[in-house]
Amino acid sequence: MNFQQVVFESSYGNASQLPASDLAEIVFAGRSNVGKSSMINKIFCRKQLARVSSVPGKTRTINFFRGENLRFADLPGYGYAKVSKAEKERWGRLMAEYFASGRNIALVFSLIDMRHSPTRDDVQMIQFLIEQEFPLVVVLTKKDKLSRREAQERLAAFQTEIPCGDQITMIPFSAETGEGVEEIHAILEEISDGIRQEEAVIPPGDDENRGN
Repeated sequence: MNFQQVVFESSYGNASQLPASDLAEIVFAGRSNVGKSSMINKIFCRKQLARVSSVPGKTRTINFFRGENLRFADLPGYGYAKVSKAEKERWGRLMAEYFASGRNIALVFSLIDMRHSPTRDDVQMIQFLIEQEFPLVVVLTKKDKLSRREAQERLAAFQTEIPCGDQITMIPFSAETGEGVEEIHAILEEISDGIRQEEAVIPPGDDENRGN
């Protein structure tokens, strides 16, 4: 997979506008200001593919990016207090309808700030993903802000702070140093290769076999 060829595709603020789910989708979810945009730019070797802002709650739409045989969905950050109740409800509906719309979600990267214990919103998101049986990897962002000892302590704590933490893949990540990028690339490569192999087995247009 050529990560540098991933491009911005479209942006939607209403679930009814979402495009058809014609590709497997990789989802980025997390609290406002957790570093989703920085992570997207880092793993795709770009500086401004996703807009980075120091203002929490800046992403208010679902932003789609497209690669060779995968689509990437950057969801609005949750948990930002300084927005209206109506806006929070709109964001909540948008994300809920996205996950409930039967899209071909291959994996969700759930981002949590490694420096702190997960918030109630973080725990609720992970619990939701587990209950709905979405494939899940937790990315622990801003690892460079911690000393080695602090990082080890936080990583150990997450095993009990996160639902099923001892069974979930967790990747310490830093958009500054690039730590974690190789692990994320390997996961995406595996998914992309699996899709490519499936397409080689199922003839194009053979919808009956493709659904089995």
